[in-house]
Amino acid sequence: MSAAASPAISTRMEAADWALLLLLSLIWGGSFFLIGVIVGHLPVISIVAIRVAVAALVLWGVVIVTGRPIPRGADLWGAFLVMGVLNNAIPFGLIVWAQTSIPAGLASILNATTPLFTVLVSTLVLTDERANLTRLAGVATGLGGVAVMIGLDSMSGGHGMLPQVAMLGAAISYACAAAFGRQFRRRGIDPVVTAAGMVTGSSIVLLPLALAVDGLPSMDVPGRVWLAVLVLGAVCTGLAYVMFFRILGRAGATNISLVTFLVPVSAILLGWLFLGESLGAVQLLGMAVIGLGLAMIDGRLIRRSAPPA
Repeated sequence: MSAAASPAISTRMEAADWALLLLLSLIWGGSFFLIGVIVGHLPVISIVAIRVAVAALVLWGVVIVTGRPIPRGADLWGAFLVMGVLNNAIPFGLIVWAQTSIPAGLASILNATTPLFTVLVSTLVLTDERANLTRLAGVATGLGGVAVMIGLDSMSGGHGMLPQVAMLGAAISYACAAAFGRQFRRRGIDPVVTAAGMVTGSSIVLLPLALAVDGLPSMDVPGRVWLAVLVLGAVCTGLAYVMFFRILGRAGATNISLVTFLVPVSAILLGWLFLGESLGAVQLLGMAVIGLGLAMIDGRLIRRSAPPA
């Protein structure tokens, strides 16, 4: 897929883009907590299917209430289906399955490899997002910050190899989705409609699969679990993907992938604010290194430090 015909994007994010990115990281950071609440009570495929179905209902409600046009055309709905598989069905399923065996901290570290894969995928398929040494160095720096913040010792805790490989598979799928999703801006599709079409595509795939494999959910599932599922679908998926596509259209695939650096930061801050968990010097150092990596990828440090011509 080539993006030569796409409208030009700005690889330098503005203040509004950064604000949306930070909010998105806070929402997706909270999703790790919600998955932890849910995962012991519902099967993996059912969790993902209900999540995307709830998101689809919320987003189509927004589309109808705001009077946005409902898209037509088999080719566009085919693209929604592919995007739903790449950005929902595959990574959501792999992440939920992985979190049945590994802690959220380790999962978030592995998920933070998404920008590295996104740089590689974007270099191959997007003509206006070629990688350079500064961006590659920024990715490496950001990943180092995530590792410092969570703690490298979490990677040697005796966890199985397959769940960790699954998390890397989710990161690769997200990277492919970020590049594939650029086409919706070229087609002039509204971000809310894009998000609605995407989760509808993944629902079409996952709901029949969940019924065939898992059957109907048990009536013994606690109410707090269903509440967590609803929040996961409505907020952490529906609302989050509206912001995702808005940033993707404005700042590109590589910049939107930076959110994976910030999700572990959000997870630690949420634990500190609401669960009384400590926020020590290691975490603060890790967040500082992540900030350096973000600035390197965005290019601000290089531009500001460069001597005047």
